[in-house]
This record gives sequence, structure tokens and C-alpha cells, in this order.
Amino acid sequence: MSPEGLGAAVHFKIHGQGKKNLNGDGLAVWYTKERMQKGPVFGNTDFFTGLGVFVDTYPNEEKHLEAQKRRYTPRTQRIFPYVLAMVGNGSLAYDHERDGRPTELGGCTAMVRNLKHDTFLFIRYVRRRLTIMIDIDGQHEWRDCLDIPGVRLPEGYYFGASAITGDLSDNHDLISLKLYQLTVLRSKQEEEEEEEILIPSVDNLELLRADGSEGGMSGIAIFFTVLFSLLGCFLLLAIGIVLYNYWSENSRKRFY
Repeated sequence: MSPEGLGAAVHFKIHGQGKKNLNGDGLAVWYTKERMQKGPVFGNTDFFTGLGVFVDTYPNEEKHLEAQKRRYTPRTQRIFPYVLAMVGNGSLAYDHERDGRPTELGGCTAMVRNLKHDTFLFIRYVRRRLTIMIDIDGQHEWRDCLDIPGVRLPEGYYFGASAITGDLSDNHDLISLKLYQLTVLRSKQEEEEEEEILIPSVDNLELLRADGSEGGMSGIAIFFTVLFSLLGCFLLLAIGIVLYNYWSENSRKRFY
């Protein structure tokens, strides 16, 4: 199956008796070089090679910071459950304590627990563009979750799914996983320029993360940065005017 046109429709259900923040941890859908092996990343092994899409239901980072009595600022806060994607090259680790934030390509909030209607996730990879959509509101309408260009995934990898509960518990039901080979029309020039992808990667990865949650500034942070910069300029201008007037007054006194 060629990764130039792949689609995966996931019908799932997450439910349990745990109340808010007393459930976990989530499920994952995989397209990886390695076959499934038990491990700490939503039930699969760490340092995987390929794509992982995670439905994370427990905010480990928030609870970790609370335990250390450190302030959890709105700039870094994400609302859980949260869907995110990660591309691994075999040497990247998933940071469990930070909910995968350092390696996250993008994501969205998805309130999927204990719903009475069906919940769906659709993963689409066409022309090196990764798109994830969700249908969780019972309206039979897809909503965009993330759209990342420049994703490079090799052919011939394995699809799979896994889940993990940890110290807390939840039921993770995988009702169906339907795979599609999407038709992609390419020109003769595009076929000639097509290169074989050997290692999963993402173009401009650092720019993507700087524009997102890891290391980037939110709109509020940018606003205050610009505001304080302008105030600083006005303050320097006012000081300059005062010094100029003082110098002019002294010059007139020496002249007379």
C-alpha cells in the first residue's frame, strides 16, 4: 500500500466510571516500521519509527507541575482529552510526563469520554500532507484537528492500535479500523521527481513546533511583548525630551 494516498477511519469509544481527571490514559493508532510490542507509549514501545496518533485522556504534565507546586500557566495549558500526532525516526522518545509536548506536531481538544453517540477519528496522508479529522459531536460532520505539510512516511509499514491505563482506569473500545488506499493523480514530472523515503521525517519541524505549543508564544504573550516594547520606546523618548530641554535651558543661561 503506497503512503502517497493512505486513509484510516477509526471508530472507537472511551468510557469508564472515573470522574474528571480520574481516568486514563488513552489510546493510539500507529503506522510504524516495527510490529506492535508492549511498552509505555499508550501500550506500544518507545523510540518507534513511523507515525503515532494519540487520544490522550489524562493531563500528566499538569498533575506533575501541581505535585511540584509549580504554576501551570494558561500559555502552556491544553484541555484534555487531547488528540495529537508524532512522527518518530527511531531515536525520538515520547515524553510521558509532558504528554508528548516536545515531539508534538499538532493537535486538538476532543471531549470523547462517556458519550452516548459514536466517535470517529480519520487519518489522511496524501502528497506528504498529514490531516486528522474528528467526528465526536454526534452530528455526522468531520471537524479539522490538524493539518501538517511536509510529512514523509516510507512505504510498507504496519498499521496497529493500542491503549494503556496506568494507575487509573478506563475502557478503550476499538470498534473498527478501516484502511483505505486513496487515489492520487500525479503528473509524469512528479513521478520522475519522486524520491524513495527511507526514514520518517517532517519538513521545517522546528518552525512547526515554534509556531505551536512547544517554545512558541501565544497571542497574549505576543501582545504584552509588543505593548511593553512600545512603552519602553515612549519612556526613552520622554527621557530624551527632558534631557534636551535641560541642555537647551543651560545653554541659554551661559549665552546670557
